[in-house]
Amino acid sequence: MVFRIEVTPHDIMASRFAISPLIVTHHALWILSGRREAGEWRAWAGRMRAPYGKLLRTHPGLGAMVALFRERHYNADFPAPPPAGVNTPFEAEIAVVRATPVARAHDEIARNLEGMPRLPEPVRDVLFSPDVVGLFAEALTAIWKEIVSPAWPRFHAILERDVVQRAGRLATYGWASALDDLNPRVRWRPDGVIEVFSKGDDETTYQLDGRGLLFVPTVFPTGIGSYLENHWPYAISYPARGTGIPPETPDGLAGLIGRTRSRLLLELATPATTTQLVSLLELSLGTVGGHISALRGAGLVTGSRTGRGVLYHRTALGDSLVSPSGLRP
Repeated sequence: MVFRIEVTPHDIMASRFAISPLIVTHHALWILSGRREAGEWRAWAGRMRAPYGKLLRTHPGLGAMVALFRERHYNADFPAPPPAGVNTPFEAEIAVVRATPVARAHDEIARNLEGMPRLPEPVRDVLFSPDVVGLFAEALTAIWKEIVSPAWPRFHAILERDVVQRAGRLATYGWASALDDLNPRVRWRPDGVIEVFSKGDDETTYQLDGRGLLFVPTVFPTGIGSYLENHWPYAISYPARGTGIPPETPDGLAGLIGRTRSRLLLELATPATTTQLVSLLELSLGTVGGHISALRGAGLVTGSRTGRGVLYHRTALGDSLVSPSGLRP
């Protein structure tokens, strides 16, 4: 199956990147339910499975929602619609979910179930109940509060630096550069078409009609997700860069420049601001600033101004210090 999205100059101007705590929460469910591999978040997922299991027992909407998950097929959109803005808070996003007409929810669920083995009757009773929208919203809110929200500062820092970097590449070098490593299933064609490959033999072409496309990164390895329904903003979700940084610094590098500076240098495989590094490393602003200054003085890190902030990245010397051990992503 190939989705082709035709992009006009007006669409390029209207396209943007956005961060969605609701979509990240929804993707966390794919990992915690075992429907997708946790990858670099294996340790985090292991710690969260006990609270997830408790919520599964107390929120009937949670198990029913997870029962709908299917790879590379249609999944109901209403539990995790694309955000309306660049940094929409979870509370605003879940309000959109709660406002879903139940008839549309039932239509999406029925479409989701096409071709799937018949689910147990208690699950179907939840899915086609008049309260399904509220039950899903309550389950998502519980997952957000109990599991995702405590990790959100780090998640947000990862997402934000991906957005800053890609938006900069888009503005400077164009769409081909910004989408180059988005995912192997996504390709930018020189004639102004984005192609998204999936299972099946069907081919569908979409026109954005000047409204642009929303790119929504996620911290989890969930592949490419597409929102190409008319009642939502057209959007593509994709795994952000920089989630695979080793949680522990190698002893050799740490012995040379110190464990904190080693960790910071590893994090800068993907450029980041000082504020983002504070969240990623859970250190004070002054401490991060001091280490950045030392690494800059040694020629391992450099910075470039982006708007009102400075985006730091490794120099060639910094890369050479890290890459011999095969640590560079």
